Amino acid sequence: MIRAVDTLLDRTIVPGYTRLGYHLRKACWTRNDPPTDALHGKTALVTGANSGIGRSIATRFAGLGARTVLAVRDPGRGERARREILDAVPGAAVELAICDIAEPGSVDTCVRTLAERLETLDVLVHNAGVLPADRAENSAGNELTLATHVLGPLRFTDRLTPLLAASGDARIIFMASGGMYVQPLPVDDPQYRSGEYRGATAYARTKRIQVAFGPLLDGRLADHGVSVHSMHPGWVDTPGITAALPRFGSALRPAMRTADEGADTAVWLATTAPAPLSGHFWHDRRIRDEHYLRHTRYPEHELLSLWEYCLGRAEVALHPH
Repeated sequence: MIRAVDTLLDRTIVPGYTRLGYHLRKACWTRNDPPTDALHGKTALVTGANSGIGRSIATRFAGLGARTVLAVRDPGRGERARREILDAVPGAAVELAICDIAEPGSVDTCVRTLAERLETLDVLVHNAGVLPADRAENSAGNELTLATHVLGPLRFTDRLTPLLAASGDARIIFMASGGMYVQPLPVDDPQYRSGEYRGATAYARTKRIQVAFGPLLDGRLADHGVSVHSMHPGWVDTPGITAALPRFGSALRPAMRTADEGADTAVWLATTAPAPLSGHFWHDRRIRDEHYLRHTRYPEHELLSLWEYCLGRAEVALHPH
């Protein structure tokens, strides 16, 4: 009965992705919170950690004993977030790393800085996101949502592999979106050059790519003892949603999840023992189907073609040494 209700919530979308779905499922979890020292002695990095879900994840990590690194574009906003986390978790080890995940040069500079400061990296959460109103490109000529959600994380992960491998049980978590359910893989136009540009569509398309690439990246890193997970947080009341989709946010605000509720599965994936099955897509601590609509399915050769294209644009070797 519990599994049937859970599945119904997932298929009906509206109740499942709201606070209602979260609290109904939470009542059935056998263990709600990780041990208070679950990340003691570990290092965790969260991109886009200066607000919303990213800051909630970072705050939870700091409270669980992790040395927590906030990877942010804006030093001022990042410092404010760091101080707010320290106010919530006095004595925690919280530091900044300046990184514009959409810019290759910024990614590489950040990685060099981290290599000097860290000996290992145990948790990496790819949370940074953008939802632009108009089509824009980064300095390398890549469409901004593709650069932010796919190419930058691929490059960042690749350059951080030595630190991740040093962990022995590193976990990478992609913060995707339930919006990806309505979008197929943009194999023929990953840069969104054709048709009328819509920011919400670009966002959902690149979140679909994140989820589709999860098993491939997991296989690529398995020999290094690194697992890869993707998840979606449900509908969360964050500053990003309010700014990018004001009508959506206004209409659903009474039912939307808090940032802490949206962060829950990411924290669970980072801390649960034994380690959760890797290479899967999660929501509310359960593996979810990646497709509910027929038109979003794709043959493997299209996935591998897009994978090869994105690795090339991210300047990541197709076959790691």
